[in-house]
Amino acid sequence: MLTKIFVNLPVGDLSKTMEFFKKLGFTYNPQFTDETAACMVVSEDIFVMLLTREKFKTFTPNEICDATTNTEVLITLTCENKSEIDEMDRKAVAAGGAIYSEPQVYDFMYGHGFRDPDGHIWELIYMKPSFANQGLPAPA
Repeated sequence: MLTKIFVNLPVGDLSKTMEFFKKLGFTYNPQFTDETAACMVVSEDIFVMLLTREKFKTFTPNEICDATTNTEVLITLTCENKSEIDEMDRKAVAAGGAIYSEPQVYDFMYGHGFRDPDGHIWELIYMKPSFANQGLPAPA
């Protein structure tokens, strides 16, 4: 069985955040979406649970980080090429997100990204195929 990953993120305005990611091309699984949570589909095995801050708080005894002033997690997605990264950044800015840094350009990799409306950082990377799997452990 393949392991699936569910990243859980607190959001201030669930409808606004859902609309933002919809403009970037993401869809939602209605089975796990209601007025307090939305299951955003990233891929067949990767999902992001966008949770209202009140709902998120029920899963942790800790204070919730303000992602506009603190960073607790960086979400990184791979892309097929540099153009896909640039297009996603453009869509993110047009939908109300913001660019947070200059692109990272290396011989083997290109990376850039954006902040979503809640301040979470989404990094997008493209690695040349000859480097993409070097040093990564093989699935068990």
